[in-house]
Amino acid sequence: MAFNTVRQSQTRVPLQFTGEPKLIKHIQDVLQISGATLLTATMLCSAVAAGGLVGLAISFRNLPDVRSLRNYIPTETSYVYDMEGNLLDSLHDEANREVVDLNEISPHLKRAVLAVEDSDFYIHSGINPVGIGRAFLANFQAGNTVQGGSTITMQLIKNLFLSPQQAISRKVAEVVLALRLEQIFEKNEILEMYLNQVYWGHNTYGAETAAQSYFNKSSKDLTLAEASLMAGLIKAPEGLSPFLDYQAAKKEQSLVLNRMAKLQWITPAEAEAAKKQPLRLGKITSFNSSKAPYVTVAVVQVVLEQVGLEAVVKVGMLVQTTIDFKLHNLAKQTVKSAHVNRFGSGALADQMALVAIDPRTHYVKAIVGGVDHESSQFNRAVQSRRQPGSAFKPFVYYSAFASGRYTPDSIVGDTPVTYPDGSGYYSPKNYGGSFMGSMPIRRALELSRNIPAVKLGQAVGISRVNDVARTLGIESPMDPVISLPLGSVDLTPMEMAGAYATFANNGWHSDPTLIAQVTDSDGNVLLDNTPKPQLVLDPWATAALTDVLRGVIERATATNARIGRPSAGKTGTTDSQRDVWFVGYVPQLAVAVWVGNDDYTPMGRGATGGGYAAPIWRDYMAQALRNEPVQNFRRPSEFIRP
Repeated sequence: MAFNTVRQSQTRVPLQFTGEPKLIKHIQDVLQISGATLLTATMLCSAVAAGGLVGLAISFRNLPDVRSLRNYIPTETSYVYDMEGNLLDSLHDEANREVVDLNEISPHLKRAVLAVEDSDFYIHSGINPVGIGRAFLANFQAGNTVQGGSTITMQLIKNLFLSPQQAISRKVAEVVLALRLEQIFEKNEILEMYLNQVYWGHNTYGAETAAQSYFNKSSKDLTLAEASLMAGLIKAPEGLSPFLDYQAAKKEQSLVLNRMAKLQWITPAEAEAAKKQPLRLGKITSFNSSKAPYVTVAVVQVVLEQVGLEAVVKVGMLVQTTIDFKLHNLAKQTVKSAHVNRFGSGALADQMALVAIDPRTHYVKAIVGGVDHESSQFNRAVQSRRQPGSAFKPFVYYSAFASGRYTPDSIVGDTPVTYPDGSGYYSPKNYGGSFMGSMPIRRALELSRNIPAVKLGQAVGISRVNDVARTLGIESPMDPVISLPLGSVDLTPMEMAGAYATFANNGWHSDPTLIAQVTDSDGNVLLDNTPKPQLVLDPWATAALTDVLRGVIERATATNARIGRPSAGKTGTTDSQRDVWFVGYVPQLAVAVWVGNDDYTPMGRGATGGGYAAPIWRDYMAQALRNEPVQNFRRPSEFIRP
């Protein structure tokens, strides 16, 4: 792109001394920057004249190769969105940056920056002895460093390759590399790299991100007034920030506009008008907290595993999550409200987790990993493994139905039994210690009787139950012990919600995911999680299980979960009441709720999944499904029994 707007004829006004120079007091400070650069430039110019530049360059043969910038990709900010395109969070390393082409940056900003940083940019070859001399005189006159001698090319080299130390050796290296850079890259390429690299304060890097922060607009839309203010910030971004000292920023803006007028890049009238133009500031955006912190944590973990850290903080990814922000926010509010209203008066339970999954896609729609992310960043939805208790039993009953030997009406004995277990024996007990004799499988699951579940587990084989759980996405360690049917295994709420979502979809399964798609800043797809459901369960057995689990809500242990539409689910309560669960579903949504204490202390006698977790599930589902049509589950009679 031609940049003729700043290459026009320029009127130079010589710098003049006003006042008595403070030689003794300030000469050392002035010479430190301008003098060193002037000395370096003089050395190099002499070397060029004498044909000795090659020899000088050889002494710096260990300097970085500027040709690497041909493949240089500045670090960019990555953005996390929900399914509707609502921004949830931004992710970046030390550099919060969005890279744009030079032609996407306002001409006002390009002129303003060149005016104060390097007005001879399109004339010099990387170093500018005239500019260095001008800076030397200006600094000498002022008694301190008010103007730098470095060209934009030199500044870019310093930012990308060199340390910030003020040493002659570094200055020499800076000059050598600047000359090399100008031999390889065009002026517009260098200016584009500079404007995308420069630090503008408050952890914003590059013109686009800075414009979005300071003025809540794209850099291409900056007015002269806005551009001149931004240009003035470069030399001291935080110190001159309009967010911190508006008057200091306006004073610097005035200096920039005066410089542009002196160069005849704008008229004096344009300068005065820009000084008087009211400015509507944006806000500091780099440190905004996530709108869904538990989502962000989980998403970053997935992206790190599948794409890598470098991509997260440097490539400028666009991460479209599967999250429905309305459903997620509702989940967060439901959990917080339940904690305050149900457990706030006592120390019954200090934490909860909730995961909601769309069974049709296995997209995670909401994930809440705790009562309050600010007080605890531990994400219990995906990081905490807790015993599901009786919420594990549906895996056993499905296995029984899928074997072809059992139906919901088959009879199972709720009677004492003992099994050899290693060097001893294992005798399962029911909650409360009673026995109810022979009963239909349907009733045994509705009432969550333990002994029938253990007997069925032995009948179909624990290894088969284990295989079913694995098929449904359970990845946590599971030992094939006799007590496995009673939930003697540690699982996450995410695993439980994903497994039950497959029940809700009548055996069709996809791996649950928080991410729909990831693209880089150029639109290249890095990760695509388009659902690819597979039928992994027997449809009849799944429909039979759902039919039984409907009874759990309609007339048994989970009547507190009734929502006025067909729904299925299972309570879970562990020994000593350390963990209580309710996991349930309708055709459009599967939700797991866990309640407990992080330190595993019991919640006290009477704490059950039906009493503690089911009401939370009910409150959430009643609101989440408000605009969803009522759908019925498919009946077992629609399928062929195995």
